[in-house]
Amino acid sequence: MVYDLGFSEDYKEIWDFQKRLVELRNQNQTCDSLIMVEHSHVLTLGRNGHRENVLTEDLPLFEIERGGDITYHGPGQLVVYPIISLQDFSIGVKQYVVLLEQVLVDTLLHFGISSEGKLGQQTGVWVDGLRKIASIGVATSHWTTYHGFALNVNTDLSYFQRIRPCGFESSVMTSISKELGRPVPMNEVKEKIVSSFSQTFEADLVQNGVNRNNFKTLDSTITTP
Repeated sequence: MVYDLGFSEDYKEIWDFQKRLVELRNQNQTCDSLIMVEHSHVLTLGRNGHRENVLTEDLPLFEIERGGDITYHGPGQLVVYPIISLQDFSIGVKQYVVLLEQVLVDTLLHFGISSEGKLGQQTGVWVDGLRKIASIGVATSHWTTYHGFALNVNTDLSYFQRIRPCGFESSVMTSISKELGRPVPMNEVKEKIVSSFSQTFEADLVQNGVNRNNFKTLDSTITTP
């Protein structure tokens, strides 16, 4: 199931939405799903994060359950939160992260950008082994995943100057639009993400009627497996 929530001003609402879906998935009251959203300007600090990598007090900051360090979310960046049962796929967390990297690599190749997952010990997706175009940070609850990845599409990369993204200098960050020299339609990126995710995970994903205006009524839109 795909939940396209568009643009959200409130990070915590989406965070709570994830956790509610995880709860329902663990109870087998809903199926595997993807949440897709663009956040308003916000910083998130993973469970392995270092506060010294936060260089500003001008943006809201949330300490969350995912792995990794500090990152930025904002307009023009597509954030995807897969809520899936790893047990149903018979895979562990490390293999799951590799598959997420593959989803991103395939998506970027659609736009003519060659990339690769993981640079040394650093997760994420990189262009030419130098520029980071997507960040990955996941969490699990009873083997159901949440949090996920952030792909810079038309992102204002200057906001990364307010942090040391995963300990790197801000100049390491890039985006699809920067690599191509032109803006990219977000809907086209979303469609390719869903297609690549379905192919990589061999899962059928369908669009749900839930959007940014009605996602709070989740319990009335549950899809039972």
